[in-house]
Amino acid sequence: MDFDSLLTDRVLGIDASGVRRAFDLAASLEDPINLSIGLPHFDVPEAVKAEAQAAIGRGMNRYTPTQGLGELRERVMAELMTGYPETLVASGGGAGGVRGWPEDTGLLITSGVSGGLMLLMLSVLQPGDEVLIPDPFFVMYKHLVTLSGATPVYVDTYPDFRLTAERVEPLITERTKLLLLNSPGNPTGVVSTQGEIDALSALCTERGVLLCSDEIYDLFTFDEGELPSPLRTTRHAVVLRGFSKTYAMTGWRLGYAFGPRAVLEQMTKLQQYSFVCAPSTAQSAGVVAMDADVSGYVAEYRARRDRVVERLSGLYELTAPGGAFYAFPKVPEHLGMTGTQFTESLIERNVICIGGGVFSQRDTHFRISYACDEDTLERGLDVLVSVVN
Repeated sequence: MDFDSLLTDRVLGIDASGVRRAFDLAASLEDPINLSIGLPHFDVPEAVKAEAQAAIGRGMNRYTPTQGLGELRERVMAELMTGYPETLVASGGGAGGVRGWPEDTGLLITSGVSGGLMLLMLSVLQPGDEVLIPDPFFVMYKHLVTLSGATPVYVDTYPDFRLTAERVEPLITERTKLLLLNSPGNPTGVVSTQGEIDALSALCTERGVLLCSDEIYDLFTFDEGELPSPLRTTRHAVVLRGFSKTYAMTGWRLGYAFGPRAVLEQMTKLQQYSFVCAPSTAQSAGVVAMDADVSGYVAEYRARRDRVVERLSGLYELTAPGGAFYAFPKVPEHLGMTGTQFTESLIERNVICIGGGVFSQRDTHFRISYACDEDTLERGLDVLVSVVN
């Protein structure tokens, strides 16, 4: 039987992740200097692990409601209303049993931000639609667009990696349905300003384009104070946040989506027939996680960001990251290499980074993750300095 003939154009249009290949490579090397890992170096807080174990013991092993565990939903709602009272607190009663929660919005607990992205795209996109994606981009974006049947349209943000209304507006057509914003960004670490986000939000409202703000790194901001977000001025955008990076719960698959009720209701319906619900034990632990203090880890990453900028500036063209835990330097032109070729050459020195072609239509840069221990980072920076010199 020819099993290849059974495969769809949808799945054949998606290639294997270059990030996943880096993980496999790291497993094959002896004591690699791994600057490719996009997950925190610290472990899940002890109180969160204890709650997960306790939840299993008390039988929290069944389905939750599709929209999420009531206690976690109420906790997320309360945090959002406290953080963004100007846009989210309504007068009188409220939806979801929470006083003040605006009736025209919805909240869905998702299987990670990745799950939320998939549900969103399947809810609002169809063949012929176009999605505006900032370039460089998180690797999953273009493939989820392909899965939905829509077409990715890339917004060139080089060399400063800022997604602005001026760069977006010329690319909007009658087929444009969705604009993706990722701040703090992966792979660049760039954080959009509130002014940039407000201009994008106004443009999307004017042109009838849905704005989706992927805020998975929401607590990992170094210079802006509180995270700039569409939520500060509007509740008409879809905002995605998660527990994976903030609390090192990458394997627990827990996130949430907030946005216009009409969209969130359809995402909830699709979750019912796909993921069913986010993992029940993770949801119970998520309530406890929201009390965890990770400010010390954020301070550590700020210091490591400063170290990366200090060591590499002058040798590499580098936009200083404002958040997340990545840097995206340009390969020096005198080396005559693409980003992929450069990272392949680093393997000879036992260093693993990821070539820029994984994240971009260009292949001129490479991604460093400084979510590693200090010794690994210093060893890696020593190599990156030496190969240029």
